[in-house]
Amino acid sequence: MYEYIKGELTYAGVSYVVVENNGIGYKINVSSSAITKLGAIGKEVKLYTYLNVKEDLMELYGFLSRDELELYRILITVSGVGPKAGISILSTLTPDQFKVAVAKGDSKAIAKSPGVGAKTAGRIILELKDKISLDLSDTDGVEIESADFADNDPRSEAAEVLTVLGYTIQEARKAVSNLNGTVDEMVAQALKNMRGN
Repeated sequence: MYEYIKGELTYAGVSYVVVENNGIGYKINVSSSAITKLGAIGKEVKLYTYLNVKEDLMELYGFLSRDELELYRILITVSGVGPKAGISILSTLTPDQFKVAVAKGDSKAIAKSPGVGAKTAGRIILELKDKISLDLSDTDGVEIESADFADNDPRSEAAEVLTVLGYTIQEARKAVSNLNGTVDEMVAQALKNMRGN
């Protein structure tokens, strides 16, 4: 019904914002990460929306990009994952982190989301692994190669994950070469560095 809503940010709560457009204030449920990125009250914002309709309830859910909205739509097709659980997951993990977690079968990362248990996280991976991996494999013919690190070096796995996300092996090796931490931490930091955030 609504593709997106563009207007003035008039309120930002813990789990939702109000965007005013032509004198109407739209209450839009958003992830906590989206709230921090929207900026100050009074700023013009644009949120791509999903309208959840039940017998006794109509709720809007908002996303910063069309890609994030499409990921959310896929996520809530999983049995047992409703609109609120979907937002909870995207509040805990960025879209890229979620894709990596699904691709790696990391149910623990997904289960860290409030209201999402281990069984639900496992079901998400089971039901979305093919859908997400198809999305991730669109790498313009780039093959996954191992980086020039020792076999037990987590940077090798982190570089491999980055190539799955569409970066060349050279870009991936360079991005993780000076990083330390877990694979997930290095992937998150590398993505942040490469995007200039």
